[in-house]
Amino acid sequence: MKVFKFGGASVNSPEAVRNMADIVRSYSDDSLVVVVSAMGKTTNKLEQLVPGVRPASEHQELLQELYNYHIEIINQLFPDAHQDIYTAFDSLFAKLKQQVAQSPTRYNFDYDQTVCFGELMSTMIISHYLNFIGLDNQWVDIRELIRTDNNYREGIVDFTATQRCLKQWWAEPRQTSLIVTQGFIAGNSDGYTTTLGREGSDYSASIISYCIDAESMTIWKDVPGFLNADPKYFSDTVKIEQIPYNEAIELAYYGASVIHPKTVKPIQNKNIQLHIKSFLTPDAPGSVIGPFETIQPLTPLYIIKNNQTLLSVLPKDFSFIAEDNLQTIFATLSQLNIRVNMMQNSALSFSLCIDDNEMLLSQLRQRLSPQFRLRYNLGLQLITIRYYTQDIIDRIVGNSTILLQQRSRNTTQLIIQ
Repeated sequence: MKVFKFGGASVNSPEAVRNMADIVRSYSDDSLVVVVSAMGKTTNKLEQLVPGVRPASEHQELLQELYNYHIEIINQLFPDAHQDIYTAFDSLFAKLKQQVAQSPTRYNFDYDQTVCFGELMSTMIISHYLNFIGLDNQWVDIRELIRTDNNYREGIVDFTATQRCLKQWWAEPRQTSLIVTQGFIAGNSDGYTTTLGREGSDYSASIISYCIDAESMTIWKDVPGFLNADPKYFSDTVKIEQIPYNEAIELAYYGASVIHPKTVKPIQNKNIQLHIKSFLTPDAPGSVIGPFETIQPLTPLYIIKNNQTLLSVLPKDFSFIAEDNLQTIFATLSQLNIRVNMMQNSALSFSLCIDDNEMLLSQLRQRLSPQFRLRYNLGLQLITIRYYTQDIIDRIVGNSTILLQQRSRNTTQLIIQ
């Protein structure tokens, strides 16, 4: 059995959905679990529809944009006579509208109950389309199988419960060897939706692969494999042929966009190889993450994260930044599910780099301000270079101002304006 993951770019149009279906058809002799993300930039719009993020008066326009986008894809994939998909989609979209109309409660909770509709809509459309073209499949609500705690927006997977659910489900008799399900979303014991962290569909596929002992896992991207840099910023990228598990974990931790940070560890524990292939050239070899000794070829690797905030936290009293203050800061970050991309402390201040998020930054400031003074810079860029040299740093930074820098033997990180 193989696990495939298709991201938003691979299903963002009728042509893309047809191409994805062609790839699935070419593996019709295999048992497949196909994990799919929300279509295109749907999650970005849904984030604006989380209760309390924007005035309710602005919801209708956003909802209409989402509806029109998905309906246009449906219109081009199905003939008018195929009414089942329209009925099913309208019913699901009505539930989204009900969720958006809710009064704000807790941001992280409301977020998960809202953004999950992206994956539910995309997989409903794709499952119907695959059945329509003769690829019989079973649509599965992954929220019933991947179980997490109540840590909304970045649920911690209960692997014991999840493995029990998935193994039991996989052992059940079924009419088809093709499964379509969602990435990114999960469920907790209270019956509510949780999510696995932004871009968490890779992690979903990895969890499934681990729990049902998959033969392999493949992530289908719009790039030819694991590149040493994002082609949006670099024109002379190099494709990495093979990546050791631990190297991939390091790169994902620093923010490599090819894979979610939590993806590799579960499949490493079962020695399952992860292939990264292009849905534009599906017959090309791509890259593979596995039990290798070294990365091949060995070349500098660049990771760019935009829209960063550099926050400096300073005690209001006469204390230093020591264990007790750090404990307070980290507890608050954990409560708000704010991930730190880089950190550094001195005697009198603690600096941390986080993703820009106006609502979460406001909550963080509110909780820390009684005890600390806070200073911050918005709209920054975090650059990570693995296997760097000083010449490379000078070339990348140019005339930009470096606000904070860290170096280890193999890796340097720089926050620049």
